[in-house]
Amino acid sequence: METQTLKAEVRTEGGKGPARQLRMRGLIPAVFYGPGKKPENLTVKPDDVTDLVGGEFGRNQIVTLEFGGQKELAVVRDLEVDPLSRKVLHVDFYSVSRDRPIRAKVPFLTKGRAAGVAAGGVLRVIYRSLPVLGVPDKIPAKIEVDVTSLDLHQAIRVKDLAMPAGVAVAFPPERPVVSVETKEKEKTDEELFGTVAAVPGAAPAAGAAPAAGAAPAAGAAAPAAGAKDAKAAAPAKDAKKK
Repeated sequence: METQTLKAEVRTEGGKGPARQLRMRGLIPAVFYGPGKKPENLTVKPDDVTDLVGGEFGRNQIVTLEFGGQKELAVVRDLEVDPLSRKVLHVDFYSVSRDRPIRAKVPFLTKGRAAGVAAGGVLRVIYRSLPVLGVPDKIPAKIEVDVTSLDLHQAIRVKDLAMPAGVAVAFPPERPVVSVETKEKEKTDEELFGTVAAVPGAAPAAGAAPAAGAAPAAGAAAPAAGAKDAKAAAPAKDAKKK
C-alpha cells in the first residue's frame, strides 16, 4: 500500500462555534490521537478527506499527516458525515506504525456462480465485511473468494480464505462466511397464521351452509310449536266440506 500525504493545521479553539466558523471557511475540525501520542486538534480540507477515503483502501488507507512541522502515520478511525448532503463534518485520525498490528474492517466479496445456485439453491453471503488484524501496510483493499465450486449445503469458512502474510481474520477458523442453502418453501396462510377458529354466534358467510348441529342465527324466526309444514297446514281453497 502506498502512503498518501495530507496537510493539516493545528487549531487552538474547540467547540461548536469555532467549528461552525471553520466550515464557513471551507475547513473542518479533525483530531489526531493514538498510543503514546499527544492528542492534537487539527483542521483539514474536507475534499482532501473525501478523496482519501474514496480510494481503493477506504478508511484503511495509510496517510502521512503533516502538521506543526511534524509528520505522523495515521488511518481514518471515524468520520462524521452530514446525513443529507453527505459532506464530511469531522474526522478522527488514529496513529499507526508499520510494525504494530491494528484492527480494521475489510470488504468481503464473492465472484463466480456457485454450482449449488445452478442446482436451485441460494447463495448466502453471511458477512459484507470482515474484521482483520495485521500491520497497516499489509491490510488488503478487499477479501474476495471464488464460489464457483460451492455446492448445495456447502460453506466457505474463515480457514479457507487466502490472506496476505501477517494478516488474519479476527474470527474463529470454523466460522462460515458464505454458503449455499436450499430455497425455503413458500408458506400458506394457515402455516403462517394458523387455522382460524369459528367465532361463536357468528353468521355463516354468504352462500355457506350452516355447520351440522349449529344453532340458527340470531333473529331467525323459529317455527311455531307443533306447527307442520306451512303448505300442508293451510287448507286447499277448493276443498269441500264433508
